[in-house]
Amino acid sequence: MRALKAVLPVLALVAVTAACSSSDDADEQRLAERRENYCAQLGAWQKARNTAATNTPEPSGSGYDEVGGAAQNAFRALRHLRDESVGGGRTLGEATAAAMNNADSGAEALVVEYCGDVGFETLTR
Repeated sequence: MRALKAVLPVLALVAVTAACSSSDDADEQRLAERRENYCAQLGAWQKARNTAATNTPEPSGSGYDEVGGAAQNAFRALRHLRDESVGGGRTLGEATAAAMNNADSGAEALVVEYCGDVGFETLTR
């Protein structure tokens, strides 16, 4: 009986630790998925922007609509990542906005570098 009393707290601690580890793994997986999605959406925006820049604009403006839609998708993907630091005193949200809204090539370089640092450099252009 005495041994059982000594073992129960240890088992409880092991169970709690295992649950935390499992939760941490799920959080890391979710973060990786969010980063991958953001970088994929950033790459889609870059591709749409580059295509629109090299093509003769259609009267309907559909090329620009595609760029705007791609930018909206990237901003949606950014939602949970916007406060991550990308250097230069900027957050990912600030740099993304500057790249997409102001054609800031320095900011775009920061967000592309971010994607490279988190392992998704092949998703950007």
